[in-house]
Amino acid sequence: MRNISDVIEQYLKGILHESPEGLIEIQRNDLADHFSCVPSQINYVISTRFTLEKGYLVESKRGGGGYIRIQRIDLPQYSALHTHLHQTIGNNIDQTVAEGLIYQLEEARFLSKREANMMRASISREVLMVKLPYRDEIRARMLKAMLISLLGK
Repeated sequence: MRNISDVIEQYLKGILHESPEGLIEIQRNDLADHFSCVPSQINYVISTRFTLEKGYLVESKRGGGGYIRIQRIDLPQYSALHTHLHQTIGNNIDQTVAEGLIYQLEEARFLSKREANMMRASISREVLMVKLPYRDEIRARMLKAMLISLLGK
């Protein structure tokens, strides 16, 4: 059985997918009522599963008429992907940002689940047992090489 965070995430992704503008505005309290949970649960889901690294832009306005706006940021098409990867990854990348990029590529179906899992395993700090900053530099080179190989046409 899935937990409430997974259910909320899938619900939000579903309505975001249906949105012609690629964005949704929700009221945190209304969503909490809908799922019979506390508003902080909604905050948790949004702050951990709808991050910039995972391809989402989140804006919130507090107060009586407040809202949370979630917008999906689409990856550039294949022609610009190589440049995008070099700009995003740069010469070094930490594990959290790298995993977020892999997640974004998997969600956009540029990578299969198996490819994404293999990439996450190969760039983990447990595998790259080298001191910083070298570990982040090696991770960036490996990530770029894998993505260019997998996504190159």
